[in-house]
Amino acid sequence: MRHPGARIAQGPLWAQAVLAVLAGASGALAHAPFDNAIAILIPLIAAFGLLSIARSTAAAGLLGVALGTGYFGATLTWILEPFQVDAATTGWMAPFALVLLSVGLGLFWGAALAFARWAGARAWVLALALTGTEMLRAYVLTGFPWATPPQALVGGLAGQVLAWGGPHGTMLLLMGAAALAWTMSRQWAKAALIVALAMLLDVIPLPMSDSPLTDKTVRLVQPNAPQHEKWDPARIPVFIDRQIEYTADGAVPDLVVWPETALPYLLEHAQPAFDVIADAARGAPVVLGIQRSEAGRYFNSLVVLDATGQVAQTYDKHHLVPFGEYMPLPGLFRSLGIQSLADRVDGGYTAGPGPLLLDMGPLGSALPLICYEAVFAHGVGATSERPDFLMQLTNDAWFGMRSGPQQHLAQAQMRAIEQGLPLIRSANTGISAVIDPKGRITAALALNEAGYVDAQLPAPGAPTLYSQTGDLPWVLFVLLGLIGAVLHRARTRRAQAIDAPAPEA
Repeated sequence: MRHPGARIAQGPLWAQAVLAVLAGASGALAHAPFDNAIAILIPLIAAFGLLSIARSTAAAGLLGVALGTGYFGATLTWILEPFQVDAATTGWMAPFALVLLSVGLGLFWGAALAFARWAGARAWVLALALTGTEMLRAYVLTGFPWATPPQALVGGLAGQVLAWGGPHGTMLLLMGAAALAWTMSRQWAKAALIVALAMLLDVIPLPMSDSPLTDKTVRLVQPNAPQHEKWDPARIPVFIDRQIEYTADGAVPDLVVWPETALPYLLEHAQPAFDVIADAARGAPVVLGIQRSEAGRYFNSLVVLDATGQVAQTYDKHHLVPFGEYMPLPGLFRSLGIQSLADRVDGGYTAGPGPLLLDMGPLGSALPLICYEAVFAHGVGATSERPDFLMQLTNDAWFGMRSGPQQHLAQAQMRAIEQGLPLIRSANTGISAVIDPKGRITAALALNEAGYVDAQLPAPGAPTLYSQTGDLPWVLFVLLGLIGAVLHRARTRRAQAIDAPAPEA
């Protein structure tokens, strides 16, 4: 039987690139709002197919860029949403942002295919190279690991691999499954069996057995303030009153959590509001997001209010969103008339000093995460002491009403699984949720719904292997494997040179 890539291999490069874009785009079906996890194998298997037909290193790189551009372009369509909040000012940037981001991320995949082709077009090299470029994507230029393929697995049994391998160990396993499926593609029965087994692991839901719970109740407050109304002076009192009303309602919880930038005031002017909030909380501590200034610098922060409304602890967000919360080279972009979406001063927010643990009294210690900080697995595991739970405050109104908030929630589930810790998240427009150490959602408020939810805080699980090792073992494994690929290529070329017939005199 003719190999499925044989006919494609004979076609022009532009046609191969178009097919690569389509194969990459199909991977978006694995993520929210579709959540067909098995679809994540399509672009990964396609990567091996493209490697097999690439006629040169440059062609492999181009096909890899096309594959990645299709994947990221279709998955990250929510990136258009922040630019529509003030469409008159920033709307024109939206298509450029999506194209540039998709192609930029696609370059990582292109580099992986180009290296694998250069190193001899071996499947194991591509598996290591694509895993390696996904690692780089988590770190380079502050990192952007959104839509990493393992993100598709959080809803099923396969997602539990994150507890021992983290995102990169899980990525390597996905690449192994895709390589095996491609290798067996001539033998359709075996290939079908491999895909069926992968599908089984992908779609089998994690059993919803009762999570061990503490006796502490947390209240997550969700005011549902659309981004275009959030800073409207006429609407601000409505959203503040909602949060105060939800805080004062019903039985007194052990902790109340409001979302990111829940108050429109700077911290230094917010004490009158804090006094009202403390009265509504009736003795319960309140965690809320707020901005603060210091010596002309602005911070995206959260504070812990004690029973009297005084600020007991403060945390400043340290992993800021480039072009969203700060502008690289602000002078240059200001001259071009471009500013960050959340600009407060020249250049945007200032980064805080780094992760820290908050003492939440009887609830234990919490690692605070503001919005985008929950995207970074290595950042969540960066503290020297292990917290009792993770606490995310976010304003997902920036991300629109469909895929963005849902994908952000999936990443919060990843962090819970990786660390073996519960995670509580209060989101301005949703999805607010309590997540157990297995990544299961035990309580939630729907997207674009105003209200609050009370839930018992899940107990922390045992430390996971990934929480103890982090990325280092996988970085070393991939690095040594790629060095081995380079050495193997050098030996092969030397052997070829030796075996080549000498030129005739």
